[in-house]
Amino acid sequence: MINCDNEILYRVLRQYWGYDEFLPWQKEAMECVLTLRDSVVILPTGGGKSLCFQVPAMCMSGMALVVSPLISLMKDQVDSLKNAGVPAAFINSSMSSEEHRSCLADIRQDRIKILYIAPERLVMDSFIELLKQTKLSFIAVDEAHCISMWGHDFRPEYRELKTLKEVFPNINIHSYTATATELVCHDICKELNLISPKILTGSFDRPNLTYRIKHRDNVFDQICSVITNHNSESGIIYCIRRTDVDNLCSRLNQKGYKALPYHAGMMDQARRENQEAFINDRVDVIVATVAFGMGIDKSNVRYVIHAGMPKSLEHYQQETGRAGRDGLESECCLFFSYSDLMAWQRIMGDSDSETGKIALNKLNDMYNFCIDTTCRHRAILTYFGQRLDTQNCGACDACLEEPELMIDSIVIAQKIISCVVRLKNSDKGASSFGSAYIGRVLTGSRDQRILQASHDKLSTWGILTSEGKQNIRIWIEQLVMQGYLKRDDEYKTISVSEKGWCVIKNNETPRLTKPLKIHPERSLPQIATWEGVDNGLFNTLRVLRRNLAEEQNVPAYIVFGDSALKDMAMRRPSNLKEFLNVNGVGQKKWEIYGDIFVKAIVDYCTTNSIEMDTMPAPVITKASGNSSLSGVKPLAFELFSQGCSVNEAADKLDRATSTVFGYLEEYIRQEKLTSPAPWVDEKTFHLILEAADKVGVDRLKPIFDSLNGEISYDLIRISRACVG
Repeated sequence: MINCDNEILYRVLRQYWGYDEFLPWQKEAMECVLTLRDSVVILPTGGGKSLCFQVPAMCMSGMALVVSPLISLMKDQVDSLKNAGVPAAFINSSMSSEEHRSCLADIRQDRIKILYIAPERLVMDSFIELLKQTKLSFIAVDEAHCISMWGHDFRPEYRELKTLKEVFPNINIHSYTATATELVCHDICKELNLISPKILTGSFDRPNLTYRIKHRDNVFDQICSVITNHNSESGIIYCIRRTDVDNLCSRLNQKGYKALPYHAGMMDQARRENQEAFINDRVDVIVATVAFGMGIDKSNVRYVIHAGMPKSLEHYQQETGRAGRDGLESECCLFFSYSDLMAWQRIMGDSDSETGKIALNKLNDMYNFCIDTTCRHRAILTYFGQRLDTQNCGACDACLEEPELMIDSIVIAQKIISCVVRLKNSDKGASSFGSAYIGRVLTGSRDQRILQASHDKLSTWGILTSEGKQNIRIWIEQLVMQGYLKRDDEYKTISVSEKGWCVIKNNETPRLTKPLKIHPERSLPQIATWEGVDNGLFNTLRVLRRNLAEEQNVPAYIVFGDSALKDMAMRRPSNLKEFLNVNGVGQKKWEIYGDIFVKAIVDYCTTNSIEMDTMPAPVITKASGNSSLSGVKPLAFELFSQGCSVNEAADKLDRATSTVFGYLEEYIRQEKLTSPAPWVDEKTFHLILEAADKVGVDRLKPIFDSLNGEISYDLIRISRACVG
């Protein structure tokens, strides 16, 4: 067993990566490596999975072997490690014969601490023989969900890794992934033959991401609206088909945006050049199929747009997870329609096989997620077997009350539920029916089956003819998800729940979205600026970073991530000693870039008469381990009791301002405050109260509209908390 000294871990983390603290579960994952215990580590994208094996590799003797599925992932990781001063390498098909021989020589002479390898090469007899002659510290399997047929990205070649325990019985294996349900986790342990593995699961929640999901009408205008709100920031747009990628990219460039395409139908060289242009900040937007992005460690993606529905919640979680990897506030917008469901079913083809049935179930779960009217963060966590410890996430369209809900939801719901009841009580036919059949009855279909069962004689036949099949289908699914209707797991038939009878009796009102129609797209709210950060200096440092990255032919984020530049623009260090305190500046980067960046900071501050060496307010360290929202909330309440502003609390808690507004709303209700001061001034509070008196306090949007959109939803929320 290796000496598991936390001081060693902290020292290595600071020396090579420039961080003073671990993210949740990182230290525990590293301790598994050092104490020679197999492990499965499940952390969200941006949760720092790579450091879980990279840091202990630098604390142990021998070479760590990392199994990775993509060449681009290997190159990015190795470039980043070398830039931090870590002796790392990869072996894959992109190397020349000379590079391959040189790497093998470095392995034999113990000059490499971390080696990245593809699963296919790892099980080759010749490579196994080389490894047997090499001192291995451990084996890390990255993107481990690929080993499971229950995962969203199953790769048969990963199954061959089960022989590793036979070939290297004394070497521990550690697996890492961002997306794994309990079933996938079990499969990983089984297929890798892990021995009494420690399973560490972090929260799947990404509180810095704001999710917005809307029906697709004029999708080009909808996409442009998002891009405009993120002017000159990096973003990814995902499309289902290659032709959609090419067409959308062409239209965006005609409109003046800088965009490049990426899909499997392009030549390898063109794909590689476009990817590098995006990674190196030479182009703002990449339009791609899902072929783009796996393992691309670009930290400053500020938005991800889906121009069509992904085929599973695992894919959605992984693809949206490419936004905000630096922990800064980012936006995820999905524009969908029922046709996406049909398109994916055609692409998937055979659904009778076991894997086909799994894929179809995941597709249906994804569609239901899109049409849901409840908290997106909570829905994602529930899918992965977790829970959200707050009633309002403050960072999704549902909690921000952006979806347009029907005023007469209860009337529509009663008509649908009554139809289910009458079908069940009808003399002829089966006792219950599926959603498609119910929808046909409600729209007045003269389908032969309906006529033969005399269901055209029911009082509910045709009572929703004017609403259309698609809207009714959506409402039925929304009633199922809210528990007013029940769906049989085996036969998919619909019945009324006990909760549904409360709707019939007018005791409960479901949340149903307004019927689909073409309407002008509303502008999405602007992302807030960072308090204390000099934006001019931040942009100056971005240009410097890009120029240095181009000189070195590496991605810009390998020089420094946005979070490091943000910290520089907040602290504004005037000398090398202060520069070393910047979050994300390790020893190697301090030596390479310190003089260059300090000079740029001093020049900018001197020219603009700006104070330097301004330490930001102390940040409350995230607790290691299960750092849930409930653990942060008491700290937030303490800050509010001291009169902290929302922006000050957000900085200290390392949370998005939208999340902190949610904490503040709960704090006001808990303390039963009757005034929102000091967070809302008296005049604004008075205007909100006047509007609430006219339109009521039940919903935010009528108050927002009554105020002509001049007062933010956040201020309305916390003001309403004082009177609601």
